[in-house]
Amino acid sequence: MLQKLNSPFMYLVCGLIILFVAIVCLVFLVRSYRAGKAMGMDPKVLKRAITSSATFTVLPAVGILLGVIALSGSLGTPWPWLRLSVIGALHYETQVAEAASEAVGIGSLSITHMTPKAFTTIALLMSVCIMWGMILSILFNKRYTGRLRKRDSQKRNGSDFGDSAMTAMFVGLVSAYIGSYIGNLVSGRGNFSFRGNPVPLIVAGVSAVAMGLFTFLSEKKGLRWLENFSVAGSMLIGMAAAVFLG
Repeated sequence: MLQKLNSPFMYLVCGLIILFVAIVCLVFLVRSYRAGKAMGMDPKVLKRAITSSATFTVLPAVGILLGVIALSGSLGTPWPWLRLSVIGALHYETQVAEAASEAVGIGSLSITHMTPKAFTTIALLMSVCIMWGMILSILFNKRYTGRLRKRDSQKRNGSDFGDSAMTAMFVGLVSAYIGSYIGNLVSGRGNFSFRGNPVPLIVAGVSAVAMGLFTFLSEKKGLRWLENFSVAGSMLIGMAAAVFLG
């Protein structure tokens, strides 16, 4: 099955879609550069902005590459490459793929029990669910961005609604993952036997400590360049901990 998922046809289909998106990005880049010159902006400033933006996107992309590698063992390389290159997010793709694999009856996300029907369902679910972000943005983005600019007068620290919403969403997502890890560790009915697998919970703790260390060094020690490596570095340290413990 993995050979079919890595077939030349899959690479051709996914590669053409990624190429189309890349061309669209290039078109917008050229149009934005020309619009900047028409507004009277210095070409040197525009080129410096392009260079800095390109440099900044390379480092966070390491985390995306790790996601492609992690999913390639069960879904092949072309499909995760497509999903994480266009509009996908690592935590979303992994979570939805896991949920879909359990729903179709193959258990955990693994190539061992993967079937063409199961892959089609997983790929369709991964694509359809994330479409709502674009649809809702078209319908409600103007009203939503207007609310983001308003200061919450009830907050003493003057935080924006967007900051509060992102923080709440992040805390909820982390709590759901940590809760599932604890649930897998604590097994049995009516008693706490702790016979489950503690590795995910330990890896989450190691990754959190690594992220905290990166944040401390970048904010308190003036090493701002480490901020670009924080996500990828925490992922690598967490994966190394998983390999060591597993």
